Amino acid sequence: MTALTLAMVTALAAPYPAWAAIAAIPDVAEETTTPTPPTAAIETERDADADARIAERIGAIFAAIDALGAVEVEANEGVVTLTGSVASASDAKQAETIASRVAGVVTVDNAIERDLAVDRNLAPTISAIIDEARKLWRMLPLFAVALVIAAIVMVLFRWVSGLNSLWRRITPNPFIAELLQSAIRFVGVLAGLYLALKILGATALLGALLGISGVIGIAIGFAVRDTIDNYISSIMLSLRQPFRANDLVVIEGNEGRVIRLTSRATVLMTLDGNHLRIPNSTVFKAVILNYTRNPQRRFEFDLGVDADDNPLDAMAVGVAALSALDFVLNDPEPGARIREVGDSNIVLTFLGWIDQSQTDYHKARSLAIEAAKAALETNGFALPEPIYRLRIDPRSAPLPGTPQEVRDRPDREVAQPEKPSRKPRTAAASDSTAPETHVSDLVDRERAAGGETDLLDASKPIE
Repeated sequence: MTALTLAMVTALAAPYPAWAAIAAIPDVAEETTTPTPPTAAIETERDADADARIAERIGAIFAAIDALGAVEVEANEGVVTLTGSVASASDAKQAETIASRVAGVVTVDNAIERDLAVDRNLAPTISAIIDEARKLWRMLPLFAVALVIAAIVMVLFRWVSGLNSLWRRITPNPFIAELLQSAIRFVGVLAGLYLALKILGATALLGALLGISGVIGIAIGFAVRDTIDNYISSIMLSLRQPFRANDLVVIEGNEGRVIRLTSRATVLMTLDGNHLRIPNSTVFKAVILNYTRNPQRRFEFDLGVDADDNPLDAMAVGVAALSALDFVLNDPEPGARIREVGDSNIVLTFLGWIDQSQTDYHKARSLAIEAAKAALETNGFALPEPIYRLRIDPRSAPLPGTPQEVRDRPDREVAQPEKPSRKPRTAAASDSTAPETHVSDLVDRERAAGGETDLLDASKPIE
């Protein structure tokens, strides 16, 4: 209804004859003929009375047209000269066209001037407005019929678009269903507008409106291209289903559990318990790391042993310690490798696998580090700190305040600090490797509470 009313108001506000296509329904079909200049050859012999007949004929025609009544006509050897004044340039052009069509006219010399008198220029305009207003008054019943029919069509299409159960059966995806419903409502507006203009005999105006709408649509499209990009990304994500609800994912460096996928953004809950909204256009283009899809996950950590120790023996001891842990999987087996040889130690990398559905990743890794470190120390492998060799010039003076006995002591006799004895480790409550479910429970409660429409569907295959 709004589009139809806007079209009619626009047409009524335009100057005549732009809105005459709606306001005026002609009683008799009018024919418009584009005049063509005479192409016949000029005769060498002429009748003596031909010029008089030409002037008389043209003058009679002008006398029958109110706008050309003041135009004077003279003819000499087939050359017609038009003088006088008219209200507009179009009237002067019309007079020239009519004169050129009379038989025997060789050419037309148009010397008509425009009359700039206010009354002569204003009167025809007022008269035309009054005539069109009368025609518009007679058309009011037709306008009413057009409005009623347009309203019925629009209401019918809106009713069809509101059949949610029908569209859910056609497409289970709620986002696609909503898109189809919007398209049906838009088609209803176009159909109602077309029928109304068809009744009024102004279907050509619909083409003009659609053309203007297309230009405006292109301009708006450039202005909101990011929004359109996000909208299309939402459609693609709803079809592809890249993750499930409560999956632990990393999107563009943002880690969290998936709460829902909406028509505008993907909502995550970070491991700190905060809500994080990522635009779907970013999600669609991003590299997504999903920790939940595969329950098995590998952890790794580095430990350093003394450069004088055998690294292979240290690797065997560490792997045996990892294999003894209940939460470390035997398939794949834990392993180790030499990462690098440093200035003061050999860095070993230990690896193991856990089942994330039964074991928390961070707890398991922490206990594995502690177990491997304890096993290495128990078997005599030192975990050295960085060693820096300092060479002191004997000619240098001792530091102020240094006792004399220290000054006289040879370097080899400097006492080495004793390492504190390692206390036996006792089991603690922190040894539990059960998965942390607090954030997962928060996500479940958030989803149960409802909110925005969730486009994630567990019944659809995941990408």
